[in-house]
Amino acid sequence: MSTDAIWRLPVTVCRITQFLGEQTAGALLDRAIASAGDTLKPSMIQDQQLVPDIRRSRSCQDFAAPELMTAIDEVLEAVEHTVGVSCQYTEPSYSLNVHNDGDFYRPHQDTSAEFARRRLLTFVYYLHRTPRPFGGGELRVFDAALPLHTETTGKWEERTWRDWEPEHDSIVFFRPTAWHEVRPVSCPSRHYPDSRFAINGWLCSPDPANRGNDMSL
Repeated sequence: MSTDAIWRLPVTVCRITQFLGEQTAGALLDRAIASAGDTLKPSMIQDQQLVPDIRRSRSCQDFAAPELMTAIDEVLEAVEHTVGVSCQYTEPSYSLNVHNDGDFYRPHQDTSAEFARRRLLTFVYYLHRTPRPFGGGELRVFDAALPLHTETTGKWEERTWRDWEPEHDSIVFFRPTAWHEVRPVSCPSRHYPDSRFAINGWLCSPDPANRGNDMSL
């Protein structure tokens, strides 16, 4: 066997289409479009740093989507079984993220020293006008790549991946430890309502220090 052999382990992604239904998804999209203005801020990474070479988009931390949280609760048991994680007694934390022309998010994990143990499951719900007014913006999820004879994770160019289309009214679930990225978006009109809208979040284990308070991750 070659000493350069690589294990390639696909990451489990649970994807559900037509998740909320036409009427509910349309109302949520209208709410997202109406959120333009002072509520949208440049998106940050991990410990609240603005790094435009790694992430370029805008976010609304106070966006409310109770109908989405209810729908997630209804499918959670099946998602737990598929992804292989228990989310009992978790609390949601999420925000609206908006990608327009040229926006992206380089490869990253949804973990940091502060939140790694609390974030148990990542979810991303997609919204956009139809027909889709932008190109790109796929969610690229990288396979785990481990050389057989070392304890390192190998080089990025050795990794394989799968791209998931940001289809309107679809949602994906995966573990926060998975390496993933948002591919660059092309939005010729550059109009805000033509953006790639996504509600990104996590199901998190409760933080005793904040129990009973609103969470902001």
